[in-house]
Amino acid sequence: MRVYLAIKYHRDVRNRGKIEAITQALEQAGHECVCVVRDVEEWGKVRLGAEELMDRSFELLAGSDAILIELTEKGVGLGIEAGFAWAKNVGIYTIAEEGADISETLRGISKKVVDYGGMDELPNLIEELFE
Repeated sequence: MRVYLAIKYHRDVRNRGKIEAITQALEQAGHECVCVVRDVEEWGKVRLGAEELMDRSFELLAGSDAILIELTEKGVGLGIEAGFAWAKNVGIYTIAEEGADISETLRGISKKVVDYGGMDELPNLIEELFE
């Protein structure tokens, strides 16, 4: 399955470790993972204008079987990606660290919503999420 990872964007890529842990867990579970900050922006080496960035994001998302939204930190872009995925009938799966606020609207369009306690839980979480 091709999974698009949506996660809060930080210009300084301070959440790179989390992104790498999630993408590794997805790939270990046999999924192909696409993540804009990693695959398009090359961890900040490539800077795209807003329109081009959204065009590339929507292209990658439309070609995916599922979107995995990591919502520990909220972001407007995550909502846009979730809405686009829903409109394109891309399966929506949401994860967040325990205690994170996940809106009822995102819960309503997600196939599954799962909280996790730490990064060490990600491999098992990913396997169970996409069963």
